[in-house]
Amino acid sequence: MASDWVFWSGRKETWIFERMLIVESLTKTFPLDEGDLCAVDHLSFRIHPGEVFGLLGPNGAGKTTTLRMVLGLLEPDGGYAEVDGVKTADDPIAVKSRLGFVSATDGVYPWLSVREMLMYFADLYAVDPSVAARRCEELSQLMEIEPLLDRRAGTLSTGQRQRVTLVRGLIHDPPVMLLDEPTRGLDVVGVQTIFEYIEHLREVGKAVVVCTHRLDEAERLCDRFGLLHRGQLRHTGTLEQLRSSTGRDHLVEMFVDLLRS
Repeated sequence: MASDWVFWSGRKETWIFERMLIVESLTKTFPLDEGDLCAVDHLSFRIHPGEVFGLLGPNGAGKTTTLRMVLGLLEPDGGYAEVDGVKTADDPIAVKSRLGFVSATDGVYPWLSVREMLMYFADLYAVDPSVAARRCEELSQLMEIEPLLDRRAGTLSTGQRQRVTLVRGLIHDPPVMLLDEPTRGLDVVGVQTIFEYIEHLREVGKAVVVCTHRLDEAERLCDRFGLLHRGQLRHTGTLEQLRSSTGRDHLVEMFVDLLRS
């Protein structure tokens, strides 16, 4: 990808040149009894402030492995990830402070109150206590969990735990957000909460990666897409660009063609 590539955000009438997340030739191979499995194969993409990028693919395509390398939880065999100007391999602690992560499998600490848990995570990221308290209040208003702040987290419903998890991901105000299958197992109301959350992230200028196999939802959520199959990025671009390059109208049809190739 050219170094002077520019993303145009139709929602905000500004040109955005800054790259908040760079993934360059990331590669990861796992040894198996029957031979090596290349889970991620020279994967490259760029995400800009205020952009929602859908890293899409079926189960086993390499989405979660990619996120684990970006987060510094898994060492790549080749390539690198850079978050807000810092490469994961150079300073993994600094990178973690620049990232927010939300997953469908995230849990809560049942014996802590919601407020205690949020303040605990803020402390892990070295957020000043007064700043953390202010952000806790602001984000609680945004996600409508103010009445839950002093309740024990283990007493919350599934939907309430989800909202608390979303606040937790933003408590340290990271410039980049990673969402791994964020709508898995949620009802219609829960899914709408995720949609509103992602729209907020876009509006405040976060660079967002959404990994999902729910292609219908991705079409509604994302500004740009990367279609991942067998660890390789087969197509990338806006929906209109993908329609032009593939001759298909919808992401589901594009993936059916990939799976048959």
